[in-house]
Amino acid sequence: MIVDVPGGKDPVAYVWGEMVPGIGTAASKFSMAVYAHTTLGLREFEAARLRIAQINGCVFCLDWRTERDGVKVEDGFADAVAGWRTTGAFDARTRLAAEYAERYALDHHGLDEEFWSRMTEHYSEKEIVELSMSIGSWWAFGRLNHVLGLDTACMLTGGPSPSVRPTESPSSRPSEGP
Repeated sequence: MIVDVPGGKDPVAYVWGEMVPGIGTAASKFSMAVYAHTTLGLREFEAARLRIAQINGCVFCLDWRTERDGVKVEDGFADAVAGWRTTGAFDARTRLAAEYAERYALDHHGLDEEFWSRMTEHYSEKEIVELSMSIGSWWAFGRLNHVLGLDTACMLTGGPSPSVRPTESPSSRPSEGP
């Protein structure tokens, strides 16, 4: 980790909440909102999120699995995301979510009419905006955590994902969710 964290402090809570509270707290709230207010299906959500995690190399994000009402994606889902082009495990929406995440992160200038035609065939405009904001959050904050070395300081608690804890103060648990 490249940030000096005072002894006894949780590195993630310190960086996200105390070091730059005017920015970190707002970023944490945005990150939490992606989980608490999504209308996207779990498989599409996780396909995009995991593809960004794979690209960013964020250790915590790669280990995280979003849970909704006690349901998580199946074992092997992350491998299917890595092979999104050829996997038989995905429907068109899930495959497009993984593709969009990859292209958003690696070739956003290459999002052409053919791609958008496929997206609008399977996603509403509202869903495209929501997916875009979600991907932006994961890309930015997963990369931030990895670059600062915070991704190895995050610990999975085994508790529910942020989407089932909307009443908890986001700044009090900034390490929950990538």
